[in-house]
Amino acid sequence: MKYRLALALIALAALTRLLPHPHNFTPIGAIALFGAAYFNRQWLMLAVPFAALFLTDLFINNVIYRELYGGQFTLITSWWIYAAFAMVMLAGFGLLGKKVSGIRVLGASLSASAIFFLVTNFSVWAESGMYPKTAAGLAACYTAGIPFLGNTVMGDLFFSAAMFGVYEWAKSRNARIHESSARI
Repeated sequence: MKYRLALALIALAALTRLLPHPHNFTPIGAIALFGAAYFNRQWLMLAVPFAALFLTDLFINNVIYRELYGGQFTLITSWWIYAAFAMVMLAGFGLLGKKVSGIRVLGASLSASAIFFLVTNFSVWAESGMYPKTAAGLAACYTAGIPFLGNTVMGDLFFSAAMFGVYEWAKSRNARIHESSARI
């Protein structure tokens, strides 16, 4: 039950990326944290969340935003996003481990937002010509990213609360059902 539920929650969260939403209000951080917390097998912990990100990216980049890439097939738009995703998974593994609690999920969600903000804005500074390659240019890049940070935080908190909350609720409900049937 628990693997099927975890897979279903990740798939459902990933599919919300395909719906209209405010910029940066996405389940990306929550998916990374959830996978790190609930998959015991390392290959599942890595493969399932990365597959969810990659497959939805393929659709978003080649169907929804196809014209942005001149109609060219786009496999990956930014390795920095995948690096940030991996860092969020590592943070989730370290902060949550197998001891999931509301306060731990809150801390991990806020950490996920900070990691994503720092890594992706650094990538804009490093790879685009929008900012000078100076400390002042990096500071300007981070400052320009602040308006998007609020939605990142809200998305990480919302989707983490939903995914972790539903999983824990279902787990406790399933335990009560098994406990009740054992007494019959």
